[in-house]
Amino acid sequence: MIRALRLLFLGLLAVILIGLALANRDIVTLRVLPLEAGQFLGMSWAVQVPLFLVILAGVILGLLIGFVWEWLREAKLRRTAVRATRKASMLEAEVKTLRHETKGPQDEVLALIEQPSR
Repeated sequence: MIRALRLLFLGLLAVILIGLALANRDIVTLRVLPLEAGQFLGMSWAVQVPLFLVILAGVILGLLIGFVWEWLREAKLRRTAVRATRKASMLEAEVKTLRHETKGPQDEVLALIEQPSR
């Protein structure tokens, strides 16, 4: 059921992207700087691409920036989780060794109760 929904979603997304690409086939010019500033500085780099490529590149770039931003924001949480996991494993190992070291009752009250009756 989930697989069918996933395939349906991907098919719908593909149809939407194809429709977007077909509707925005016009060629646009992308420049690094405005035309006047580029001529003044001697840097008039420009490229002509279809508009749908500009739109898709903007969406992909936005997603990548968002993913990196979240990864950096959550670094502190990951670091805290790793420290807590290490501490928990150290404490589990210490409890295990303490349980193996104590063979009999070490408490005085338990020792009196477990003494044979006279």
